[in-house]
Amino acid sequence: MNDTLLQVAYLAAAAAFILALKWLSAVPTARRGVIVGVLGMVLAIGGTLLSPEIVSYRWIAVAFVLGTVVGVPMAMMPMTAVPQRTALSHAFGALAAALVGTAEYYLRTPALSRFTMGALALEVLLGFLTFTASLMAFGKLQELLPTRPMTYPFQNVFNLGILAAAGALAIYLVLHPGQTTLFPIMGALAMVFGVVLILPIGGADMPTVISLLNSYAGLAAAAMGFVLGNKLLIIAGSLDGSSGLILSIIMCKAMNRSFTNVLFGAFGQVQAQETAQAEKRTVRSATAEEAAAILDAASSVMIVPGYGMAVAQAQHKVRELTDLLTKHGVNVRFAIHPVAGRMPGHMNVLLAEADVPYDKLLEMEDANPELPQTDVALIIGANDVTNPAARHDKASPVYGMPILDVDKAHTVMVIKRSMNPGFAGIDNELYYMDRTLMLFGDAKAFVTSIVKELSAPA
Repeated sequence: MNDTLLQVAYLAAAAAFILALKWLSAVPTARRGVIVGVLGMVLAIGGTLLSPEIVSYRWIAVAFVLGTVVGVPMAMMPMTAVPQRTALSHAFGALAAALVGTAEYYLRTPALSRFTMGALALEVLLGFLTFTASLMAFGKLQELLPTRPMTYPFQNVFNLGILAAAGALAIYLVLHPGQTTLFPIMGALAMVFGVVLILPIGGADMPTVISLLNSYAGLAAAAMGFVLGNKLLIIAGSLDGSSGLILSIIMCKAMNRSFTNVLFGAFGQVQAQETAQAEKRTVRSATAEEAAAILDAASSVMIVPGYGMAVAQAQHKVRELTDLLTKHGVNVRFAIHPVAGRMPGHMNVLLAEADVPYDKLLEMEDANPELPQTDVALIIGANDVTNPAARHDKASPVYGMPILDVDKAHTVMVIKRSMNPGFAGIDNELYYMDRTLMLFGDAKAFVTSIVKELSAPA
């Protein structure tokens, strides 16, 4: 009876995961997708607890308590820390897969078939490298580590050498699974590779890295499903792995970059020459009072959020500004670049938290045709995704990257702390245009000042 219930629960959970992934792909149905996904996981865990193979629930209860102690504080992290929380989730999931694989190896050696050993080796390699890589990504996102690429001579050769050595050991273990002394060396090499993989990656590439690590964690779970003979793990892991890979491809396309360039290109190093040239150019700045007057006189405003808005936690004040301008008869919309922020959908999540209506959020391909007819483009903490150099400067690292055409709006206003370059490490031509006004200051504080000016009696 329990076995029948287990299979029914797994089937329902698999269907829930597929539907959740479908609904999560669109903003209006994302909440439904989250709820259905959680329901699917409850069914999966509940069904597993009915498995006749379980002889004691003691350690399961201990793991449940420990997971709750760690998970609840993670869930309470602010929405601005979603990328960091996602990186930690990948780390924990990958570590779980790697530890299960390690336990299975020592429990079942030397009776492992070559197919099972191959799946187990893949599970452990992906699990351990994703674990350390995700922790490194968390450190960079949390700014516990430098966000700029960290490079050294022959780095790529060294990194690929570590991966090759770990892969060679995995192949040898498939052929000779009884060589137990080699197994921890393979795992250690995978963990080292996870660290050195992230070192040369800058903050500008974090959206792609996060989705790629998601793919690795999913593939590790799918491999674990083959090792354990668990069909639900194979389905869920395959969904996770394939969706993460597809999302990574979309991110690379949005940046006009290749996987190899993202992983080994050390994109994001500050270019001293560009910075020196920037110091010789002048910009036009404006006060909050002047910015409020321009916004109030406009008939259409396009707000372009970026990571600076997230850091300042300005999304709620931006919502207040939107509501106020709307009451004044201004048509306010948001232009969302695919790689704005530090993970895919980061800006959408922040604006949803502030209850900005979904119909005001425009993707890049929808926003760009509207920008030439827009009175004011208000950029809040976005840098590289608005740089016109991407269209014409072949020497620029961002050349060819699709950008938001904010420079085509009648007036451009940029809220920014300073003239420091963005994650790409280059200057932004937009800031020196005649139609651009720089609004220097913290995003939340400056938007608050604009709101006060607009709310003041005439």
